[in-house]
Formats: sequence, C-alpha cells, structure tokens
Amino acid sequence: MKINRLARQYVAFKQSIGMRFRSEASTLRSFCRAVGDIDIAEVKPGSVLAFISGKGPVTSFWHQKYTILGGFYRFVMARRYIDASPLPLTVPKRPPPLTPYIYTPEQLRRLLLETNHLVSTNSPLQALTFHTLLLTLYGTGLRISEALSLRLADVDCPQSLITVHSSKFYKTRLVPIGPRLTAILSDYAKRRRQLPSSAGEASSFFATRTGHALSYGRARRLFRLVRARSGIRREEGARYQPRLHDFRHSFAVHRLLAWYREGADVQRRLPQLATYLGHVGIDETQRYLTMTPDLLQEANRRFESYMRSEGHHG
Repeated sequence: MKINRLARQYVAFKQSIGMRFRSEASTLRSFCRAVGDIDIAEVKPGSVLAFISGKGPVTSFWHQKYTILGGFYRFVMARRYIDASPLPLTVPKRPPPLTPYIYTPEQLRRLLLETNHLVSTNSPLQALTFHTLLLTLYGTGLRISEALSLRLADVDCPQSLITVHSSKFYKTRLVPIGPRLTAILSDYAKRRRQLPSSAGEASSFFATRTGHALSYGRARRLFRLVRARSGIRREEGARYQPRLHDFRHSFAVHRLLAWYREGADVQRRLPQLATYLGHVGIDETQRYLTMTPDLLQEANRRFESYMRSEGHHG
C-alpha cells in the first residue's frame, strides 16, 4: 500500500482515540514528501535515516522524528504490510535539554524598546502588535502557541480575563491579568479592530495587516530582529539563542522571586503557579524554575533566617 494512504490512516486512528496529533501528522507528511508516495515496502533504511538525521548535529528533533516514525511503523507492521521496520537500530544519545534563558528586567525593557524599529508603512500595526505580544507573554506566562491562538473574544478586558482554549493538555483555562496589562490589551484591541476581522469576534487577536493570525514563524523572525538589536545573546558557541518561549520561564522565575521577597510561603503557592501556567502538576512547573543568582540569594536568605529562628528556639 502507498505510504501516503497509510500515513493518513494512522493519523485518523490516533485522532479517533482522542489524541490531537497535529505536530506528529505534520512530521509524517514531511516524511512522505521526502521519500515519495511509494509502496511502504519500498522505503529503504537509508531514506529513513536521511529524513531523521536532517542536516547538522543531532538535536532533540532527531528523537522526536524517530519516535513518531516508530509508532507509524508499528501500526503498519501490525497490519502486516511489512515484516520489519526500516528505522535505524543505533540511536544516538539524546542531547542535553535546552537551558532556559531568564531575561532580566533591564533586558525586557530593551526588547520592548526595540520593537519600535518594527514600524512599517506596509504594516502600520506591526510594531504595536509585537510589543503587545511580548508584554502578554511576560505578563501572563502563556505559551507562545497559546498567545498566537487567542481570538478577539478571548481577551475580556472589562473582566481582566484571558480565556485560553485547548492548551497543551486539552483544557480550557481562565488567566487573570493585572490592571496595567489590561489597559495595554484594551488599547491594542481598539486598534486591532480597525483591521479586517472576517470571523468577527472569533478573528485572531494578534493579527497581520490583513487580519490573519500572526504566525509562529513570523513571530520568531521579528523576535530575532528585536533580540539582535537589543544585543541579547548567549555566549559564543551556544547551540541556541534566547527564545520567545523563554518569556514563560522568565515569568515563572520572576514570580517566584517576588514571592520570596514578599515573605510568602512559596511551597504553598507553587500549585497556584502550576494552575496559572496550565500545568497538570507542580513537577512540570518546577522545571521552569531555573536557579538564577537573584533567586539563589533569596533562597539562601530565607534558609539563613529559618536557621536563626531554629537556633533561637533551641
């Protein structure tokens, strides 16, 4: 059977059991294009390895593609279209996980200031849209995919609430926002409604001049421009530079730092932070809490205060 047909059957099967399977489906489509619409039995191990390896060093995407194709070929073999999988037998060591980049308040100010250079006569709202997007990412901790998926109706400024639909874990959640961000979003929404909105209140909140949703690829390109102008980068030789997703990490770390400085019970508040971020539990939230010098200093100060208190009572 042709590989395209089998791939469609596999995707349909996965989605029929409740899986979203969107990114995986995209990877499978890329695989089918790479090898051509040939019979599944004609796909050679060398072609599979070339697709998985891509170009450059091994990244986590190597393992993602390997896992996705592994599931696909198990599906195909269970239906006896082939007897053996052409996937490589040797799997390279997974590269170390990405280390989040925690933006300092001063760096955040620089990034926001540099969005002014995105002003374009062809796209009058481009600078304001991107400036508002960055403030939203930092002020709410939303995933970049969640922010770009927001519709006009999802941003309720009178109630100071953002509704996030179908997040990473297939749940809809309400995200409260503070008065300053509410005012910024309200001002932007008024300007945004001057752009085309073919779907009415279901139209994209962060939009291009045509009213279409600002794409992730476009957002990444604009961010690279802003980041370069800001002079914010990792040390020479780093595998990757600061990302849009690092706004979410920065939000979590800065929230934790503020709680320490307020004298709050941080452990009791972590579940609240997990809920706000849309995490299933605090384990994932804790992975966002990269130890920065400021955070380490506050944690040490809290520990020293605790030890003095214990010594006094003793």
